[in-house]
Amino acid sequence: MVGIPMGPSTGTARYELSQGLSDARAQSDALFEIIRPEAFYERPIPERHRIIFYLGHLEAFDWNLFARELPGLKPSAPAFDKLFAFGIDPVNGGLPDDQPEDWPKRDEVLRYNEGVRTSLRDELANALKGAGSERQRTLSQYLSVAIEHRLMHVETLAYMLHRLPINLKRSRPGPPPPRAPQVRPQMTTIPAGIATLGLKREQEGAFGWDNEFEENHVFVPEFRIDTYKVTNFQYLRFVAEGGYGEKSFWIDAAWQWLRSSGTLQPAFWTRRGSQFFVRTMFDEVPLPLDWPVYVSHAEASAYARWAGKELPTEAEWHRAAYGAHNGAERAYPWGNDPPAAGLGNFDFQYWDPSPVAAFPAGSSAFGVTDLLGNGWEWTRTVFAPFEGFEPFSFYPGYSANFFDNQHFVMKGGSARTAAGLLRRSFRNWFQPLYPYIYAGFRCVEH
Repeated sequence: MVGIPMGPSTGTARYELSQGLSDARAQSDALFEIIRPEAFYERPIPERHRIIFYLGHLEAFDWNLFARELPGLKPSAPAFDKLFAFGIDPVNGGLPDDQPEDWPKRDEVLRYNEGVRTSLRDELANALKGAGSERQRTLSQYLSVAIEHRLMHVETLAYMLHRLPINLKRSRPGPPPPRAPQVRPQMTTIPAGIATLGLKREQEGAFGWDNEFEENHVFVPEFRIDTYKVTNFQYLRFVAEGGYGEKSFWIDAAWQWLRSSGTLQPAFWTRRGSQFFVRTMFDEVPLPLDWPVYVSHAEASAYARWAGKELPTEAEWHRAAYGAHNGAERAYPWGNDPPAAGLGNFDFQYWDPSPVAAFPAGSSAFGVTDLLGNGWEWTRTVFAPFEGFEPFSFYPGYSANFFDNQHFVMKGGSARTAAGLLRRSFRNWFQPLYPYIYAGFRCVEH
């Protein structure tokens, strides 16, 4: 799914949205099939719900979203509508303490899911046929929200399942990531220019989440940025030279948390003796030195300080990704063509990272590579509203609940990010100590 049609609803747009929801459901269904039945009550990430919650959450979200616009929907399991309504924002401390027996049986949740899908299918089809243009616009927006919410959770589930023991998963390895020639770390100069962030609210045919509005323009002075994402090899040097041992590199909370957890290495790494391994979705392999390192924001910031550099701002990242020498801006780093195979490691092509130089065709106008896919990229920008921000009336807390100076913007995408979420305005965000996501980084100099 490359884009989500919005604006005045046409027969084609309605079909594409319906097909988009079916495609998104197929992605989430395929992911749940990886999990062995006995593993649905596991909690691979301590700060998150057990897997069984996510099995019910996707359908409960859709039901609760559409129930306000489709009066013909009659709840069959209101307790499940409430139980599976809300996830958990990972917060340090206060870990959930529920037990497996506190949750419904897996078969009960599957029956609930099937009932929700059947009811929604019939009611949506009838509503879209007979509604006026304004109501069709609202239903189209809700469909877009349902599609993207599910696809975002497909990625969340993927990194959660990354931590599930291999014996609790059914192997679905897929194609191996492509190989690439070895490259040396280098930096690219980005000339001064304008970075356009966000979306115009009146932009025809565009869907965006509330935090993507309103469009704004930022002047970015000249700077230098890593041509490639920081690799496992580069980060290994940081570890070997005691990067985790220098308290001055860390905010106090990060230092205390890392020391207490004993996690003085990336969460995706395992150490046996003097050798490091990395956890892939279905295996554990010797550390691939040319893959991007996946770390928390605190770890990325510490590495940048150790290297005498810093993380880019959101505007700097945009300028490096979408700017051009003639002052114009592109829809994607490689140009205006939509995402496709060969341009990056995204849209479920692979389970795991690829070498940082594997997709030269996806480079930006300035020659910066791997900007979309192969791991989100941390910025030093605190997640905050753009001027003109208006929360969704039907989902007021989606972004506003996280405008707390405790979350940082990520840009780009990972191997498990759907193509439709690779639009220029899309913003992701997480807390600085959360280490489990598919997130890497690159550094800048001024």
